[in-house]
Amino acid sequence: MTTTALLPASLRERLGLPDTAGQGRLVGAHLVDSLGTGLVLAFVLVYFARTTSLGLGEIGAAVSAARLLALPAALVAGPLIDRHGARAVAAGANLLSALAYAAFPAAHQGWQVVAVCLLSQLGHVGYWTASTGLVVLAAPQGGRTRWFALVSTLRNTGMGLGGALGAVLMAGGGTGALRLLVTANAASYLLAALLLATWRPPTAAPAPAPAPQAPDAQAARTRAGGYREVLRDRRYLLLVAVNLSFVFASMVLGMLLAVYLTAGLHRDASVAGVLLVLNGVQVVLTQNVVARRLEGRAPARVAAAGALLNALAFGVFALLAAVPGWAVLPGLGLAMLVYNLAETVATPCREELSVSLADPARRGRYLAVYQLSWNVGQAVAPGLLTLLLGWGPAWPWLFLLGASVAAVPGLLRLERGAAARDARRPALPRKAAAARAN
Repeated sequence: MTTTALLPASLRERLGLPDTAGQGRLVGAHLVDSLGTGLVLAFVLVYFARTTSLGLGEIGAAVSAARLLALPAALVAGPLIDRHGARAVAAGANLLSALAYAAFPAAHQGWQVVAVCLLSQLGHVGYWTASTGLVVLAAPQGGRTRWFALVSTLRNTGMGLGGALGAVLMAGGGTGALRLLVTANAASYLLAALLLATWRPPTAAPAPAPAPQAPDAQAARTRAGGYREVLRDRRYLLLVAVNLSFVFASMVLGMLLAVYLTAGLHRDASVAGVLLVLNGVQVVLTQNVVARRLEGRAPARVAAAGALLNALAFGVFALLAAVPGWAVLPGLGLAMLVYNLAETVATPCREELSVSLADPARRGRYLAVYQLSWNVGQAVAPGLLTLLLGWGPAWPWLFLLGASVAAVPGLLRLERGAAARDARRPALPRKAAAARAN
């Protein structure tokens, strides 16, 4: 039983929360996984710099090499999800992460740093490739948008708490505190894996099939199509391409904001910390409420609105390099509020699109291709954004603004395609339509 399940139905409805009765382990797994990510996310470079004799450049190169080597991991996870299910793959990925962080204290040479970081990245990619499928298992008959909103809230809560706890442990100083940090991280991933392994998803109501098909024949059809069928699906590939703009936008907090504030606006780095807290608090408090307000609207159109909000926020960020000094702090607050609103508007709808546009028989492979947009974007963004920042403080924001605006026509095209598909679909009998809506 979870906290949301204990709330009265009327209050849960106003807050835009899904019914999580009987799904406490899934909720706990998402929270614990994000807590573990937050614990170490900001301290990996610091950890190896203090516990090894390697230079910072060598450590950075090793971490980057590990991320590049892990790029194909999603493509491996996809068939595993189709064969074994999202729950098993997510639990296994968390076990990989636990093993990786447990091995951090044994890494002292460059190749060892690459090995443990690669293992942790494989776990990270495997988990997030499968995580969307977990929502499908949790809400087999609808209500997925609220679940995606809840997952986003849990992610922000867990990473915020993990980052704060990590900072407290780091304040103790010394390698002992750092080793305690990675040990606690390994334990958190192990706990998340156990929660998922013991979680039992609700049983979906059986959907009527046009004709019975033997399991072996179904499996053979899925294997025969494989990734070739996904790559033939132009609508899904359009979604993957459009999602790159949101991936780049998501890198603002971790890769761009602090360096822009210090090098471009000549402000203290502590301002970035305040803006990060603002982001976490706003998303946690408003994500599900915003999702409820937007329920029933076309997901592609809502995601397009989120892209335009991102463009507005990036335009304000770009202008701050040219405004008077007294206007910088209020401008930063305004830009951050709009950026946070864009996140709460677009995130659940993009995740819903990634599931609804996928062929259920190959959902794992579809989600793997969707995850590639995240892996590629996260690998490219640090170098690209810092390169643009070298040209001038406004250039990264102008690039992000252009990418966000460019995503809008693609999203509206996805919406028109969905409307045309629904128009061609024969009308359901009244009883069947009501059952599907539930």
